[in-house]
Amino acid sequence: MTHFPLSNVNRRSPRVRLNGTVSAAVMAEGGQRARAKLQSISITGGLLQLQHELSTGDFVEIAFHTRSGPICGMAEMLHPTRKFQSACLQPFRFIALCDEDHRKLRMALDSALDRSFLDPVSDQLKAPPGF
Repeated sequence: MTHFPLSNVNRRSPRVRLNGTVSAAVMAEGGQRARAKLQSISITGGLLQLQHELSTGDFVEIAFHTRSGPICGMAEMLHPTRKFQSACLQPFRFIALCDEDHRKLRMALDSALDRSFLDPVSDQLKAPPGF
């Protein structure tokens, strides 16, 4: 069964910043292929660093690997947020994920959010005086 992620206008999905450490493959409807780096990801979409921007509204297939396994989904490209001389940052919105890919994405995000939540806290936790 296919999952169709829906955005909640009242509450933004938690984002995980990846700082370009995850490679992604993007394939447009006409067979055009592009390599990208994921800058951030959420259950509803993400932000890609591309060499050349894709047209706003283009439907693409995006594939990338996580610790939970490979994920492949259909997405709509949104308006680029930043353009540089050799690259651009362009957000996308997932429009369809199969149930297994949705499950793996949810697991990967939950794991990353747990680590980012716990890591800074664990460094700050110290035994109270007298322990």
